[in-house]
Amino acid sequence: MARRIERPELADAKVQGFHNIGEAAQVSGISAKMIRHYEATGLIPPASRTFAGYRLYGDADLHRLRFIKRSRGLGFSMKQIEGLLALWNDQSRASAQVKKMAQAHVLDLDRRIEEMQSMKRTLESLARHCQGNQRPDCPILDDLAGA
Repeated sequence: MARRIERPELADAKVQGFHNIGEAAQVSGISAKMIRHYEATGLIPPASRTFAGYRLYGDADLHRLRFIKRSRGLGFSMKQIEGLLALWNDQSRASAQVKKMAQAHVLDLDRRIEEMQSMKRTLESLARHCQGNQRPDCPILDDLAGA
């Protein structure tokens, strides 16, 4: 993804509508550390830089970061988000591809929810059998220890 400006001063870049990483973090709701991580892993393109080396982000970058944040909020993995971004950028895509990814993710979420519900039931049962008093015997620890 080509950037529109080359190595400006920060003040000039801001006049042109660009944001430094702190502003991008605030606007997108993603921490500066995660923005740098997304750049390092290739989820977002390398940022343009000011003459002093500060990262610059335009509106398209902020839109991409919000897309990533929303995708993460729905539980998509980084690999899945990479695929979703590729589909988002491909104007010739078939929406069926996106739907297929979403449906597969729903099935995975259902499986994980069932696993968590099972863990919850087990812990509730163990907690019911624990006296929770001053005595040292504890069925929770016994179970964890495999006794």
